[in-house]
Amino acid sequence: MTALPLDGLKIISFEQYGAAPYATMFLADLGADVVKVEGADGDYARKTGPLTLGEADSLYYQCFNLNKRSLILDLKADTDRALLHRLVAESHAVVNNLRGSLPAKLGLDHAALSAVNPRIVCGHISAYGRTGSRADWPGYDFLMQAEAGFMALTGDPGSPPTRVGLSMVDYMTGMMMAFGLVSAIRGAERSGIGMDVDVSLFDAALHQLAYQGTWYLNEGVITPQTPRSAHPSTVPVQLYKTADGWLYICCMNQKFWEILVRLIGRPDLGADPRFADLASRRENRDVLTDVLDALFMTRTRAEWMQILQGQIPAAPVESLDGAIDNPFVAEVGMVQDVPHPAGRTLRMFANPLRFDGARLAQRAAPGLDADGPALRGRFPADAA
Repeated sequence: MTALPLDGLKIISFEQYGAAPYATMFLADLGADVVKVEGADGDYARKTGPLTLGEADSLYYQCFNLNKRSLILDLKADTDRALLHRLVAESHAVVNNLRGSLPAKLGLDHAALSAVNPRIVCGHISAYGRTGSRADWPGYDFLMQAEAGFMALTGDPGSPPTRVGLSMVDYMTGMMMAFGLVSAIRGAERSGIGMDVDVSLFDAALHQLAYQGTWYLNEGVITPQTPRSAHPSTVPVQLYKTADGWLYICCMNQKFWEILVRLIGRPDLGADPRFADLASRRENRDVLTDVLDALFMTRTRAEWMQILQGQIPAAPVESLDGAIDNPFVAEVGMVQDVPHPAGRTLRMFANPLRFDGARLAQRAAPGLDADGPALRGRFPADAA
């Protein structure tokens, strides 16, 4: 690939931790020049353990900040604010994930920065939005999973509310911002006028309730926790026991059910009136679980996957190490070696996007203020 899709795009980001850094890392991977603005102590992610890489660096920080540049700015200092304005004048977007009321106070919204660059797009990720009664509330992914209903939907019936094991609200909010930001930049190219783009963790989390939320909004149906991480309406779509662990079977339609009963040597189950169609299987979910458990426990996960793979949707449940050490991960190139300035090589997840079949190149996340001297040196100290 001779040029990346976002080559030439310039983005300044006041960011820390996960949501905004995840968004801007995708843009940087795609070729955007992302300048990560930090305070004197740097993004707190630089100190987040348990595994650090020395002073002001960690594996946590690296996984959200590949392909960026770093600049320390103090917006209370006139010279630093002047430098920011010079950078804004030649940039396409300014991003932040500050508390809702802070961007306006710090002059990081479109109302303030349009005087410097009318085309500038200002992206705001906050916990609860920049207006309303919660604008000044701090917030994190875990809180959104609690309040937006994720924890009540996750886990077996009767179990305590359970967090999804990954910070998916952060990541989805970041993806929404990346999409919104590029869309707004495209609009500014046509109109000559930029805008504010907002997404809150709360709004993003609530939107992900999707069909369960829509069922409630329109019919008052409250989806409960389901046993075995099962789909609430389609059967069999859930976990089953095998001789050495768990297997997830996913018969999302009648065709896959008919293939399953043939592959497992039980065509009689397809003719059984309790399991003949989706409605019957849903009504008799617990009975079917017992029948299939007894069958699947006669072989290992690997043996069943050899029988089922490629014919019905099925997957073994893996531990974290098993998931990453899966030979298929290496086959598709989802882990890449990234040289680190300290002399070691980091193994990092590749960007999941491919362009013309190729993975995107990656370079290590920048040291604190690594690009400060060069950026400050481009403009006179008294630049306005």
